[in-house]
Amino acid sequence: MKKSVLTAALAVASVSAMLLSGCSTTAAGASRACIILPDADSGTRWEPGDRPALEAALTDAGFEADIQNAQSDTSKYATIGDQMLTKGCGVMILVDYQGAGAAVAAKAKEQGIPVIAYDRPIDGADYYVSFDNTRVGEMQGQTVLDGLAAAGIDPTKASVVFSSGDPADGNAKMFYDGAVSVLTAAGVVPAFEMAGTWDGPTAGTSFEQAYTKLDGKVDAVLAPNDNNAANIIAILDKNGKTVPISGQDASVAGLQNVLLGKQTATVYKPFKIEAAAASELAIQLLKGETPTVDKTLDDGTPFVALDPVLVGADNVKDVVAAGDAKAEDICTAAVADACAAHGVN
Repeated sequence: MKKSVLTAALAVASVSAMLLSGCSTTAAGASRACIILPDADSGTRWEPGDRPALEAALTDAGFEADIQNAQSDTSKYATIGDQMLTKGCGVMILVDYQGAGAAVAAKAKEQGIPVIAYDRPIDGADYYVSFDNTRVGEMQGQTVLDGLAAAGIDPTKASVVFSSGDPADGNAKMFYDGAVSVLTAAGVVPAFEMAGTWDGPTAGTSFEQAYTKLDGKVDAVLAPNDNNAANIIAILDKNGKTVPISGQDASVAGLQNVLLGKQTATVYKPFKIEAAAASELAIQLLKGETPTVDKTLDDGTPFVALDPVLVGADNVKDVVAAGDAKAEDICTAAVADACAAHGVN
């Protein structure tokens, strides 16, 4: 995505929550946004990406941003939530982890504090800000179909392994359902369905079991994100095989695999756009204003839905141009020739 496109998308995110009326909050810490991130594992987006983007947007608007990380621990998530609510919050922005966000959201609502579910849906949240998750899945499904077409394989006869994200993550089902809707419409029947996970090594082990069970007859893989795809690709590499495979996140490893032709495409979700949309919404709420949002989830939760972008080898350079990846990180010795061929510099 080019910078001009990012600018336009930010403008869309900004107008997606227009002001209707105002009401003041009297809760302690009314000028403070309380934000819980789910983890800080190596390679994830939350600490290097979302934290500084959210903090800058909120503090630039004159509000305090209390941002803490649950470190992949549901108990820690609950403790952080309790501590924040004791100190006082004007709004909470929660990235769910293993369902822990729901209890914190419920406590916040008991205190009259609005809750924004960020990136992942949370039962009981007042608003949800994320990319259009069904559309992400549709892009992943189309990635598999495009790869099969390029290989000259009839999708109705293809041996396709289906995998998905952790079922505890509310987004995972939306990704999967979107992908399956596209694949089913094309006549694809799963040859093997892996258990859902976001853990890369677990996905790799599960795929190796699938590969063995199918006697190596694998024509394509529906992978839910780049991390899972990378571990699946490692098994394919070990067996000297390259097949169409989807992904998500436009991670450095994912972009490298796309450039090398080992991964067909990745779905790019610019965190800056998401952080800007959530911050815009939070700032309105901190000012005592009541936003309105055009879309809703099935349960009626107002949903600020942002547009994802499909990235193949030819537009990896656009992710770099947008500032969401660095050429020096992508273009290691093994990828240098591919970077040069596709204008990544």
